[in-house]
Amino acid sequence: MTTEVLAKSPVAADEFAEQWQAWHRSHETRRADPHGFLAITGIHWLGPEPQRFTDAPGTWTATDDDITVVLDDGDELVIDGVTVRGEHSFGAIAERASVHARWQAAVIEVARRGGYAIVRPRHPDNPVLAAYRGTPAYEPDPRWAVTGRYVPFAEPRPTTVGSVVDELHHVYPALGRVDFAVDGQPLSLTVFEGYTPGSLTILFTDATSGVTTYAANRSLQLGPPDEDGTVTVDFNRATNLPCAYTDHATCPLPPAENRLAVAVEAGERYPYETAV
Repeated sequence: MTTEVLAKSPVAADEFAEQWQAWHRSHETRRADPHGFLAITGIHWLGPEPQRFTDAPGTWTATDDDITVVLDDGDELVIDGVTVRGEHSFGAIAERASVHARWQAAVIEVARRGGYAIVRPRHPDNPVLAAYRGTPAYEPDPRWAVTGRYVPFAEPRPTTVGSVVDELHHVYPALGRVDFAVDGQPLSLTVFEGYTPGSLTILFTDATSGVTTYAANRSLQLGPPDEDGTVTVDFNRATNLPCAYTDHATCPLPPAENRLAVAVEAGERYPYETAV
C-alpha cells in the first residue's frame, strides 16, 4: 500500500486546502471558547482534608466515591440549570467524566482523572486565553491524507498509558489498529474510541515531536471505517492536546507502539507560546 494522494489536480488541491482551512477555523474557535481549556486557571487535587482555593468558591473534600463542596454564605453554583447553596455532594463521578458548575462568570470543572478527584476552574479573563493568537500548522498537503485499514481486536484491550502528570496513568480500551503506509513504508497505529459514535482516536508522536511539533503527543480523529475497514488517516488534521498550552492538563501519552519513526510534517505545530 502506498500513500494515496487525494487531490491530483490544482482544482482538487484547492478544494482540499479550503476544506482544511474551514476545519481548522472551526477547531480554533472551539479551542478559544471562553470556558475552554485555555481558560483554566489551576488544577487542584482533592483529598479528605478540606481545601480552599483562590479561583473557586467554598471548601472542597473528596473520597473514593464522592466529591463535596461547602459554599460560603452568599456563594452559589449552577449545575445543569439548578442553583445549589451550602453543602453540595457531586457523588461518584466516573473516570474521565466531568461536571461543569457555573460560578459567576466562571465554570468550575469537577472531575476524576487517573483515579484522582480534581477541581479545574475556568475563567474567561484568564491571561492565557486573552493572549492566545492561534496555533501554527503545516500547510495542508494531500500527501498526508492516506488510506488505511482498520483491524479491530476480537475484544477491546485495556491499555495503560502514561500522562504528562508524573505518576498519573490512564487506562483506555484499545479497539484495534489502523494499518497504512507512507511512501511505501508500512506503518500501524493502535486506535481508541473516538468522540462520536463509530469514530476512532489516535494518540501518536513522530520524528517531528519536540522539533517542530509538541513533544509529548498529538491527537488524530478518524471517521467511522467503511464496512471493509477502509478509513482515511488525514494527518493534516492532527491536533495538539490541552497540555501543549497549559500546565493544568492531565493529557495521556501515546502507547509505545504509536511512536512513529517517520517525520509527519502535517497538522498542528508547536503553539507560539511554547515553541522550542
